[in-house]
Amino acid sequence: MGTYVLVHGGAHGGWCYQPVARILRQAGHDVHTPTLTGVGERSHLLSNDIDLDFHINDVIQVLTYEDLSNVILAGHSYGGMVITGVADRATDRIGHLVYLDAPTPVNGQSLADITSPRMEEVRSKGEFVDGVEVVLQPSLEPMPTYGVTDPDQIAWLAPKLTPHPYKCFDQKLRLTNEAQLWEIPQTQIVCTNTLPHRDPARLAKAREAGRLWDIDTGHDLMISEPEAVAELLLRVPTA
Repeated sequence: MGTYVLVHGGAHGGWCYQPVARILRQAGHDVHTPTLTGVGERSHLLSNDIDLDFHINDVIQVLTYEDLSNVILAGHSYGGMVITGVADRATDRIGHLVYLDAPTPVNGQSLADITSPRMEEVRSKGEFVDGVEVVLQPSLEPMPTYGVTDPDQIAWLAPKLTPHPYKCFDQKLRLTNEAQLWEIPQTQIVCTNTLPHRDPARLAKAREAGRLWDIDTGHDLMISEPEAVAELLLRVPTA
């Protein structure tokens, strides 16, 4: 059986993987869905100290204290930045990387670099919480941003969203172990409508290896299509 660590995207929390995690656990797998500091049920810990490095360390601490190895590490959206940093710093614990409609950054890139001008748009709203600059303020973000259209799913999702510290999106990723990092097998699970916006070279490599799948759904694919996402995660080699 495999060990999955599922990392959420901006403004979300580990809660967003509940439907997917349930399916994976029913299949007998070990599943961890950590919430990054400052969002979700950890939003009370919001501070100016929280950046991309902070979140990378959040996940490394889970790997360390849960004594996890040969992990299938998946990241959704902003989580793609986090899992890349984790794999660089804890390479010996990672067996496979899965990008869930997520950026595939290189050394020196930030999410703001990759998603501009979208990030410029959300930052222009100038939101602060307790002196911390945040983006993706739920009251200012229309639900279509996340691509969820089912009323029941929206009712479950909307109250759980929290603002996200902007520094996480602005800090550039620092990689120091790239030779080993890029040897880790990668799978891309991408929303069909975002395929044109993903790194074509990385997609081509995943396609060549038979590890590129797309799902015709909105950005929050783990909520809108949990069965499809879980079924594809179950295809990822566990050893």
